[in-house]
Amino acid sequence: MDVRLVRPSVVYGEHGATEGFRTSNDTWVRIERRQRWRISSAVWVGLEAAATIRGVKKPEWFQSATWIDPARNVVWRADEVELITAPVVGDLATAATLPDSWWSGLRESLAALGAHPTERVGMSQTHLTKRITEVFGDIETVVDEWATAHTDLHWGNLSTEGHVIDWEDWGVAPRGHDAATLWQSALPDPQMAARVQREFADDLDTRSGRLARLLQCANAIRAAARRGSPTPLSEPARAAAETLLAELGNA
Repeated sequence: MDVRLVRPSVVYGEHGATEGFRTSNDTWVRIERRQRWRISSAVWVGLEAAATIRGVKKPEWFQSATWIDPARNVVWRADEVELITAPVVGDLATAATLPDSWWSGLRESLAALGAHPTERVGMSQTHLTKRITEVFGDIETVVDEWATAHTDLHWGNLSTEGHVIDWEDWGVAPRGHDAATLWQSALPDPQMAARVQREFADDLDTRSGRLARLLQCANAIRAAARRGSPTPLSEPARAAAETLLAELGNA
């Protein structure tokens, strides 16, 4: 790839399988490894495939390289992308300081993304139905509107300048899925959750948007059940779910 990694700049991924480095070319290289039998073809090329999307503020993709490591039975992938120097939003305190222009920019990015045609699947009807019914029982979950989504839109994947990062899992999902994911991450702060709902009301107040939010509530409640105790997300998710179920006619 003809770049030199600036080793002290390393940032490790949450699960220890990725590293990111600033380079001698003032770009960013993300290195990932996976066991050979755990490679999902869609996820593996997600960042590269996202280079076809227009109208979304995101790091530009330049090149990639992949290779097999037989000794450890893993496959490596390195992607060189545009270096984004703006920090990620990261938390609700920082989110509360974002200007109106940041929100309007994100709406424009998600609208452009939603209109982008793709055969990639970000969230299937089967998965949504399974997760919702596990928590809320046998209710009607058929989604009537679909759009292309990032599928992992939380404060750690948004920069303070409005860049959307981490494009491994993007694909078609229920309309409002991205806004619902951001809304779920804002639930510990009622004012911020209300802000997200207000900014993306056009999507979140549709049937598909309500189902997308109900899915996020189910995910938060399931996570607390596995943990064996409430989380900052689970209790507000329970309250929000009651309202959503009523709005969907399942009270």
